[in-house]
Amino acid sequence: MKPSPTLELGQHRLVICLGPGGVGKTTLSAALALNAALAGRAVDVMTVDPAPRLLDALGLGSGHTSIQSVPLAGLGAHRGARLRALKLDPKLTFDRLIERHAPNAAARDAILANRIYRNLSTAMAGVADYMAMEQLLELHRDASTGLIVLDTPPAREAIDFLDAPRRMLELLGSRAITLLGAGRSAMRGRFSMLDVAARAVLSAFDRLTGLHLLSDVQTFVRSFDGMYAGFADRAAQAQALVRDADTLVVVVTTAELERVDQACEFIDALAALGLTVGAVAVNRMMTPLPAASAIDNVAADLPAPLKRKLKRNLDDFAALRRRETAAIDHLRDRLPPRAIMVAAPDLGREPRNLADLVEIARSLRRH
Repeated sequence: MKPSPTLELGQHRLVICLGPGGVGKTTLSAALALNAALAGRAVDVMTVDPAPRLLDALGLGSGHTSIQSVPLAGLGAHRGARLRALKLDPKLTFDRLIERHAPNAAARDAILANRIYRNLSTAMAGVADYMAMEQLLELHRDASTGLIVLDTPPAREAIDFLDAPRRMLELLGSRAITLLGAGRSAMRGRFSMLDVAARAVLSAFDRLTGLHLLSDVQTFVRSFDGMYAGFADRAAQAQALVRDADTLVVVVTTAELERVDQACEFIDALAALGLTVGAVAVNRMMTPLPAASAIDNVAADLPAPLKRKLKRNLDDFAALRRRETAAIDHLRDRLPPRAIMVAAPDLGREPRNLADLVEIARSLRRH
């Protein structure tokens, strides 16, 4: 029987790899990106996970904050091949966003120097999620890039990341932004007594503590005047991009019942966000086992006790294979409509170099 083709990425511009922690999602992201690049595409692979695993897998320095080129020499790359990798730096991305979209140099400098901004751009997870979307849009606007592969954090954090544009749109449309940015005269004419009371409490807190928090927050919010529409527009673009027909959502798992259950819960959570899973990749599948009779045929000269031990080992692996098969059957029953399942065999070792990543990607088969 002719083997099924590898996971086909030709019609896609963006591939988002998601899944529980510890299933080899980052390795598979790197492998898919590398394989597509060797086929002649210009590929950018980005990780949102703060850990440096993606860059490590590609043999790159994890301390870099700029995009890095992956050397493809000696791997049989086709003409046009290019692979670049990037680990998200939320603060650097936010700073570049301010520098690019501030209405003038004075507004830019005021925002970058504001203590609220400095804390916000480094400390809040929600900001990191949104900045990842900004970085993704920046890569997507690069006409020279044919494919983007996105490696996301483990499942729960990935949901927050994918939901970041919606949360940003809600924030920009909230009363809190309007309330904090309004002047005293505008506040009297436009806000309820509850809004006025809230500001009064914050002002009293400032007077008691001497922190000038309300003043700093107001200064920060007002410094973004004229930029909120741009933020909202890009949030809407990011929201549309991850749901675009040219985007392939791949959920990665292993063939263990607990991991499969986690993957199924994750698929349901993605559906609630309006995201359609196009493929489920089962990583580290067991290789086919020989028949028990093969031990007698191949190891005829071995001592009987060793043969018995080999047969017990084979029985143990057969039991593992049955559990794996049951987990795969369970996963197949839960697959979303039109989603395909692909599987990659266990290499029997941790991937050590780019050649190992190529082997993983090219071993992916319809299952």
